Amino acid sequence: MNTINELIQKSETRIFKAVFPNTTNHYETLFGGTALQLMDEASFICATRFSRKKVVTISTGKIDFEKPIPAGTIVELIARIQEVGRTSCTVLVEIFREDMYSYDREKAVSGLFKFVAIDKNKKPTPIIDLKE
Repeated sequence: MNTINELIQKSETRIFKAVFPNTTNHYETLFGGTALQLMDEASFICATRFSRKKVVTISTGKIDFEKPIPAGTIVELIARIQEVGRTSCTVLVEIFREDMYSYDREKAVSGLFKFVAIDKNKKPTPIIDLKE
């Protein structure tokens, strides 16, 4: 049987994307809304891999846009379980930007996403089932 810490480690989710001009604004940097969409998707996958249950986003925490993400870069989203409640979990998502033609890499965006596990009636249910 897996412990909570093992489930947290196994659920870490990494997604890579290239930033193309169709996802950027008039400053030629990634739209904030697109970054949030990518973060919600990565955090959803992480929460689902952690719980193996149906989960829904119920809130987001502070989102910090620390660095612009220009077109022509690679981004890596890393989602990790940060906190576990009875029916919910909080996922930290960080976006790192990488230059395509060098090894320059830095954190660009971070934020928290909270999920609740739901049953077939869409009511909250325990996020994980650990047998003692």
